[in-house]
Amino acid sequence: MIARHYLQPDAKSLDDASAKEIAVAALITIGGMSFYGFSVGFWRSPLMGAFVAVKMPLLIFLTLACNGLLNGLFGILLGAGFAFRQSLLALLNAFAVAALILGSLAPVTFLLALNAPAPDAPGAVTAHAAYLLTHTCLIAFAGIMANIRLHQVLAARAASRFAANATLVAWLAGNGFLGAQFSWILRPFFGSPHLEVAFLRSDPMRGNFYQSVWHSFDRITHGQPIPTLVILTIFASLLFSVSKHLTSNRKRYEPRRAN
Repeated sequence: MIARHYLQPDAKSLDDASAKEIAVAALITIGGMSFYGFSVGFWRSPLMGAFVAVKMPLLIFLTLACNGLLNGLFGILLGAGFAFRQSLLALLNAFAVAALILGSLAPVTFLLALNAPAPDAPGAVTAHAAYLLTHTCLIAFAGIMANIRLHQVLAARAASRFAANATLVAWLAGNGFLGAQFSWILRPFFGSPHLEVAFLRSDPMRGNFYQSVWHSFDRITHGQPIPTLVILTIFASLLFSVSKHLTSNRKRYEPRRAN
């Protein structure tokens, strides 16, 4: 029943943005992300798995804490019909959806870690790059599904479809940009095979998240531009499909109108 409450959201559930509702969403997010996080870091070592189990929920709450005021302002100024507590609960519910999806995938990713080449194997560098991209795609999928559910709630409460779309884009832009950089600062999550296991790198501020993902593409494609362009085209097509979904189906997600 709890999973259904988040996977099939009801906009009216945000009317009572009580401390209890926020705490439940936070606990589900912590549980799902911790379970999945352990499977992510386990490939490098069980200790790395324990570190990542702590850092994945920490990443989410740091992002929400730093962007909380901005998210709340967007929820008010863009006409979404949300107060600050309702904005926080709406975003926490979206993260809870992602946590439920990733938590359900954790047994699969744990088996993936068990069957991947060991960190000291000859092909460990290539395996690490493939491992990183696999989890990046899974996390992206969970994030897309969570934001589709979030858009349903926004469309049901906002004064107009434009307000719902604008609020979602503003939240995604702010949280995505800050969250990606926080993920870089809190690295390692996957554990590079040639580096020692640690909670944080000795130089957490060096480089950025986007550069790391590009280097992973480069390793897998051996520097060939065509495979990289194909992968990026597929990813761009996926983003376009999601954007199209958010601007269609008006009858299904009809915005709330004043009586």
